[in-house]
Amino acid sequence: MTQREKGRTEEEIAAAFFTSVNVVKQRLRLASISPALLDVYADDGMSLEQLMAFTVTADHGRQEQVWQAISGSWQKEPYQIRRMLTEKTVRASDRRAVFVGLDAYEAAGGVVLRDLFQSDDGGWLEGVALLDGLVAGKLKAEAETIAAEGWKWIEVASDLPYGHTRGLRELDGVSADLTTEEQATIEALETEYAKLEAEHDGADELPDEIDQRLGEIETALGAFNDRPVIYQPADIVRAGAFVGIDAEGKLLVDRGYVRPEDEVPVTELEQGSGGEPVTAAMDGDEPSAPAVQRAVIIIGGQVADPEDEDDDAVKPLPDRLLTELTAERTLALRNKLAITPSVAFQAVLHKFCLDVFSRYSSFGTAMEVSVRSVSFSMQAQGLKDTQAAKAIDARHKTWEERLPKDKTGLWDWLTGLTGDEQAALFAHCASFGVNALYEKADRYGGSATRHAVEQRIADADRIALAVDLDMVASGWRPTVENYLGRVPKRRILEAVREGAGEPAAQLIDHLKKGDMAKEAERLLAETGWLPEPLRMVDVDVEQATAAGAAEPTGNGEALPEFLASDDEETPADQSDEPHMIAAE
Repeated sequence: MTQREKGRTEEEIAAAFFTSVNVVKQRLRLASISPALLDVYADDGMSLEQLMAFTVTADHGRQEQVWQAISGSWQKEPYQIRRMLTEKTVRASDRRAVFVGLDAYEAAGGVVLRDLFQSDDGGWLEGVALLDGLVAGKLKAEAETIAAEGWKWIEVASDLPYGHTRGLRELDGVSADLTTEEQATIEALETEYAKLEAEHDGADELPDEIDQRLGEIETALGAFNDRPVIYQPADIVRAGAFVGIDAEGKLLVDRGYVRPEDEVPVTELEQGSGGEPVTAAMDGDEPSAPAVQRAVIIIGGQVADPEDEDDDAVKPLPDRLLTELTAERTLALRNKLAITPSVAFQAVLHKFCLDVFSRYSSFGTAMEVSVRSVSFSMQAQGLKDTQAAKAIDARHKTWEERLPKDKTGLWDWLTGLTGDEQAALFAHCASFGVNALYEKADRYGGSATRHAVEQRIADADRIALAVDLDMVASGWRPTVENYLGRVPKRRILEAVREGAGEPAAQLIDHLKKGDMAKEAERLLAETGWLPEPLRMVDVDVEQATAAGAAEPTGNGEALPEFLASDDEETPADQSDEPHMIAAE
């Protein structure tokens, strides 16, 4: 009878044999592997390393299934066995798992697969459906708590897409003031921090306990900077919030956004200081005293002008005359602006700011130049966590913190910027108008014709060359999700051959597509390989090639290879849908 069968704990067994608890756990796990696989090992049919890889799961059926799948292949590496055993699981480091917590997941009956023989980054969660259900339940509970604050709507998603606030106006809130106790705590922490620094000034290395304490103080002080934002009740009742999970697995709450249909209707008789229509009670402000409203009288189906009763009254100018006079003024203003480049630049920049920053409304502006930001109706998961997305959001937030709260003060604020600052802000706003998206050609002659798509991508290539765009430096790497799992095996092998060489391609050419894609991701990780749509192109060479050697299409021009249809093994998710769609 074994020690385990005698009812002894792992700690008792370790003490009895003078070894570590981890070694006991490893031996017990090995002994619990499927008897069929233990027999194979006993007959020298597999190595100890391979046997250890099977301990990731306790499911004997799955163990035997995986061994049967790879036993006839010469490629039976332990990492492949672990990958196959965990291919339908979720990493413990996944944002969803971190958000729910392993304790809550296991308390709900979830199983965590662990590798006792090497680092497993916390293991793998086997119950993906259970995890998603726990995530949905926790997010719903959080949303209900936030809804109690009085918001009109709450939008919940475990992974909020990039640009989810596009088209919404962001409310201006005020950070909550520090209480007397909080202020006293901050002062005490700062005093302690300064004292510890002074006591160890000049030391080559801080003692561990001092270094730890300084870190705790920094964390505590940082928490005070993250103050709750207070909004006006009148704003809250017509605005909403987004609830999701951030990249670190923490609750993400983004409050204070107003949808266009929820805006307070514009009252034409209420005029702002600049003579423009203003929105009643906008951003919580009390509405100004209403002007005396002239009654609209209907006679015989026609609107009668009550001022006809008094022929001596000064009547407004006729609409037609106003239009004719202002047309002349418009041409004169255009001419003058054309010979005053500095003001023209600022006028466009002013309009760009109104278009790009959600705190402003671009209603009723004279400069009808606009930034038409392209949304991404189709996007890979995690787009908002890319280097480019984070850099754009950080730069946008920096400018938002500097911009005036009120639209009426924007022009004077822009005037006070230096030339370099104006140029930097102009470039930031203009960048939102870039559209380098592929769009499936409209066979019925719409705006997205094949020629239009080709010309747009060629124009984007010119801009990319001008700014020296490098997608590798921007953080793009080929993965199963963003490319390798979405293309035929031929393209996977072609990518590995180009990026890692012919020997690497031969190593995986026998694998099934799913395994091939996973291995290709590993082989290409640090090679800098890019698919054709992401590579830098020479516009002049491309144009010359297209003009001299391209096969004619329906309109006499040919698309680049990556825009042409690929008849071989087209993935199901790409058969009839465009890669990306540009939307206003």
